[in-house]
This record gives sequence, structure tokens and C-alpha cells, in this order.
Amino acid sequence: MMEFFLDYGLFLAKTITLVILLIVLLGFMFSLAARSQHADRLQIKNVTRRYAETKERVQREVLSKKEFKKIQKARKKVAKEKQEESRKRVFVLRFVGNIKASATKYLRDEVSAILSVADKSDEVVLCLENAGGLVHEHGFAASQLTRFKQHDLALTIVVDKVAASGGYMMACVADKVVAAPFSVIGSIGVIAQMPNFNRLLDKNGVDFEMIKAGENKRTITMFGKNTDEDRVKFTEQIEETHELFKDFIHEQRAEVDLAKVATGEHWYGRRALELKLVDELMTSDDYLWQLSRSTDIYEVSHITPKSLSEKIMGSAQSAIDRVLTAAWQRSIFKS
Repeated sequence: MMEFFLDYGLFLAKTITLVILLIVLLGFMFSLAARSQHADRLQIKNVTRRYAETKERVQREVLSKKEFKKIQKARKKVAKEKQEESRKRVFVLRFVGNIKASATKYLRDEVSAILSVADKSDEVVLCLENAGGLVHEHGFAASQLTRFKQHDLALTIVVDKVAASGGYMMACVADKVVAAPFSVIGSIGVIAQMPNFNRLLDKNGVDFEMIKAGENKRTITMFGKNTDEDRVKFTEQIEETHELFKDFIHEQRAEVDLAKVATGEHWYGRRALELKLVDELMTSDDYLWQLSRSTDIYEVSHITPKSLSEKIMGSAQSAIDRVLTAAWQRSIFKS
């Protein structure tokens, strides 16, 4: 009998544990589902105090109590005197590009939000990281930035890593382009690559038919046989796109010698400064730190809730990255 009660108690404990875990899991999934239903929202955060607090923490640690109190007293006095003064505002945006410039769907809302409150004494700083991609997508992104110019609002673009091809199409719109010394700048050119499977299809007895109305509706194709006439026309289209790209650069930065820079090459920040592709060498951290001394800085960004699958994939990717990084470090130290 005692053995029966022990077995029953163990079975009951397992069952209760399983039910509790199931309830917790379902609650977690419903919670994530509810969060994912929330629409993207625009977040505007005043980060000026963050810079001041960082400086204050460092001073507290490195200075004597007497020196620190003296600085605090002077700071409070200055703050009181300037309390009624109207300070310049800086709106900070961040754009991380991909081949389709997908972040433009957020950029357009951010631009509209800033234009609704900013005046001509304010400044917009865009921290840009973009290696380029589709012409029309990046052209649209650049057009969003030109809206600041149309409203006489100063735009500074800061490049820490890369602004190439379509990325530079966006950067050149700025009144001032600031770049880190080893950032990649330029690549003012157009490229198109396409595989052709015609011989493979022909070898396997597969016919490919293409019917078109209009001689140049389709030139180069992936599956049909490309003719010399097709290639010539396609090259003309690529050259025309390149000319439009160069014209756009000239409109935005007339001081640039296009004969030197519109070759498709890229340069590091220092050389880009010599070629007048950028105006100043500095990281975004330094630029914003300088502004924080005399301006109020507002970060404008989109908050996008992640779905359950995205969170799981993100965790898996982080785990894989940690394993690969550890393996790479071990191989480096062994060698």
C-alpha cells in the first residue's frame, strides 16, 4: 500500500509540474503574441542629460571631493543663468542600409515627425551605415533627406563605417558630411550582374520562350539567348543610370571633380576628404559629444516589436556567433 501511495505521489507531482510548465509556456506565448500585435511606434528621447551624467560620473571618480564640489557649484550656477535661454536642438537619426534600403520605410516617418516641430535654427544629424544597393530604392531614400533642404533645415551626415554607391547617394545630400578616418566612401558607379542558364536549358531539352511588345521591353535575360544587340542596349541603360548618378552628385556637391571620383572606386575617409567627398574627419561619437555641450539632443527612432520566431532565431544566431567567435579565437592563439 505504501508503495502505491509513493508511486501515486510521484505521478501527481510530475503531472502538476507538467501542467504548470504548460500554463507558463502558454502565458509566455500569449504575452509575446500580444506584444507583436502592437504597431511600430516612433520614439523621441532627450539624451542630452546622458552625456552630462557620463562626464559627471568620471569627474566624481578622478577628482578630489573639493574639486568636484567646486565644479558642481559652477555648473549649477551656469545652468541657472541659462535656464531661461532657448537652446539649439539637434535631432539624431540612424540609418543602417541593405540592398533594398529597407529602413527608408521608417526614415520617411522620422523625417515627417522632425519637420513638424523643427525650425531653421535646429540641426538634423543622420548616422549612416550603407554599402549601397538598388538604385531606385536608394534614390527614394536620398529624396527623403532632401526634404530637410527644402525646409531650410541643416543636415549633417556622419559615416563611421561605410557610405558607398547608393549609400553615398544619400550622404551627398547633406550640408556637411563627416566621416571616420577609415570609413569607406565613394563607389560612384553602377553594376549589374546576371547569370544565364540558356545553354543548360538547351542541353536538357528545355525550351524558353519570351514574348514582348516593345523592342526594348526586355534586353538581357537569365534564360533566353542574349544577343549582341541586347548587350549593347543593356550597357546603354547602365551608362545612362551612371550619368544620372553623377548629375545628382554634382547638384549636391559641385566642388567634387567627377572625372576623378565617378570611376566606381572607393576611398578611406582621409583620402575622401582630399577628394572633397567629405568635409571633416570625425566619428559620430565625437561629433555628438561636441554638440552636447551647447545643444539639446533628441534621438528619433522606431520601436519595432519582434515576433516570437524572430526572438528565437535571434537567440540561435547569437549562440552560433559565440561558438564561432570562440573557435576563431582559439585558432588565433594556437597559431
